[in-house]
Amino acid sequence: MTIHEMQSEIVRLKKENDICILAHSYQGEEICEVADFVGDSFGLSVKASQTAQKNVLMCGVRFMAETVKILSPDKRVILVRSEAGCPMAEQMDKDEIEAVKQLYPDYTVVAYINTTAALKTVCDVCVTSSSAVKIVKALPNDKILFIPDCNLGDYVAKSIPEKEIKLLQGGCPTHARVSREEAEKARALHPNAKLLVHPECKPAVTAQADYVGSTTGIIDYVRAHKDREKEFIIGTELSIAEHLSYEFPELCFYPLSKDLVCHNMKITTLPDVYRAVKGLAGEEIVLPEETLRASRACIDRMIELG
Repeated sequence: MTIHEMQSEIVRLKKENDICILAHSYQGEEICEVADFVGDSFGLSVKASQTAQKNVLMCGVRFMAETVKILSPDKRVILVRSEAGCPMAEQMDKDEIEAVKQLYPDYTVVAYINTTAALKTVCDVCVTSSSAVKIVKALPNDKILFIPDCNLGDYVAKSIPEKEIKLLQGGCPTHARVSREEAEKARALHPNAKLLVHPECKPAVTAQADYVGSTTGIIDYVRAHKDREKEFIIGTELSIAEHLSYEFPELCFYPLSKDLVCHNMKITTLPDVYRAVKGLAGEEIVLPEETLRASRACIDRMIELG
């Protein structure tokens, strides 16, 4: 079966079996082409909650599928590859953060969306990489415990110096691999290119960027500047440079580092999606009622704050 033939069968089967396919932006182009929605994790969860389909396939990692289930508890949510986890989401657990909260009882616990459903149950509010600064600024408390990504937390802290933001040592190993030297080298190799960087990168890297933002923010920046700029250095997972190259083949996109590869995202393949729409692969996400209720509270708080 060719790629095109497999894609055609997936499109046919998803309609036949009442399935909505979600693909995170870090998935390969061949998967994104058969998805109903492509984007960042929280945005995909919102889209899934608004669709009529009762079955949802997540081409991404576990915490993303859990977030879909939290927002759509009545839908059947399938993670296409059960092994696809997120090292950052798994760095901290509920018991650990409950213990930290006892040490800092007057701090508001802000959880990056890249956390497990269980951990969200003991947090006060969620944020995404695009909304973190806005949400933290809107919180009435000036004392913030930000988890788990210390690089994103550092970016938020520098953006809101009037607040006291305490960080724990955690983060995305993929983005954290990029060094200041690599950013300097990329700048030197492509002096006319704009450097667009995800806030999960180290402060020494984001400090050199022309733009710092979420994956969707980086894509939107290119779309807004494509008529004025012709070269971009992409400081997030390699898939984004690939997707942008398909969308704008006349422009030049350079990965900030060849090591910006999320192996958990890459484990999902088009044949996996094909088997999943046939009901032969994937893991259904099942969460206890109490976890669904408690984890939803910090997401609702995020929505309330903007």
